[in-house]
Amino acid sequence: MKKMIFAVLALSAASVFSWAESSPFKSSSPDEYVVVEGDTLWDISGKFLESPWLWPEIWHANPDIDNPHLIFPGDVVRLVYIDGQPRLTVDRTVRLAPSGDAKLEPTIRVLPIEEAIPAVPLDAIASYLSRSRIVMPEDVEGAPYMVAGPEKRLIVGKGDIAYARGTFPEDIGNFSVFRQGETFYDEENEELLGIHALGVGGVSIDKVDGDIARVFVTRSKEEIRSGDLLLPSKERSVDSIFYPSAPDFPIEAEIVAVEGGVSQIGKLDVVIIDKGDRDGVQVGNVFESFVKGETIQDRVSGDTITLMDERAGLLMVFRTFEKLSFAIVMESTRPMAVGDRLRNP
Repeated sequence: MKKMIFAVLALSAASVFSWAESSPFKSSSPDEYVVVEGDTLWDISGKFLESPWLWPEIWHANPDIDNPHLIFPGDVVRLVYIDGQPRLTVDRTVRLAPSGDAKLEPTIRVLPIEEAIPAVPLDAIASYLSRSRIVMPEDVEGAPYMVAGPEKRLIVGKGDIAYARGTFPEDIGNFSVFRQGETFYDEENEELLGIHALGVGGVSIDKVDGDIARVFVTRSKEEIRSGDLLLPSKERSVDSIFYPSAPDFPIEAEIVAVEGGVSQIGKLDVVIIDKGDRDGVQVGNVFESFVKGETIQDRVSGDTITLMDERAGLLMVFRTFEKLSFAIVMESTRPMAVGDRLRNP
């Protein structure tokens, strides 16, 4: 499986904030760091920067490297100064020469792109690129659905023969199986934002007779049940290039759901937020999460007051839909929950 590469982008000096006012580097930042297998670019950035997602803004491309956007285990990330300003750069590793002198000489390794380190642990989001989906009523209205498994069983799994009912276009042979989940509305105007369709598996069409199809279950995340919907498969690879960035303009959003049914949200959990393409949210956008301030009674005055919101962490959007988006929690300083507010970092 291809790995999703966290791209680094060299920006002009004019686009970088004033270093005289505030440095993004940690006071304990190392002079260099050797990349090891299992690293992610976000974690490496966190060794140098107070805000790891600012990596692209302070990256300095090494002109001796053909593709500075890729970093591999063994490469050395360095903190350097260019025209008096600190920057991060990468040096390809050196290796032992083939002679018996054990002399070191600079070499550029030839490695497949799949060996470059990813932005985040890929297994944290890979399944959501093909599994979960946001749909609208027109997407599921009239969609085929599962009716039975072998020997009249109502639950089936990978490798089973099962049966579905509906209209099956001749040009579509593979379907993803979804279980309709929560429906989201805008609390202010009651506008429908979307329906959470949770993927539970996939089937391929074996034979169609009228509105009944015999299908072969090709994959199952969990048991496939009678009534689960069939939608055309839309597989997405995880080799997308991410440019971590703040939204282009102020956006206020809210966490409306969390994958996995947990009540408290922490690092690497996947959440759904109530803003999407139409609101200007883009893949790679980073948001700060804030826990809502508590409402308490002032024991001195007797009236009720609301305390200030408190920062809880950082999220990065990895998939967008028209009105909703999926995001992954990259940093968590305190437990988050549905209803927490999101703002530009």
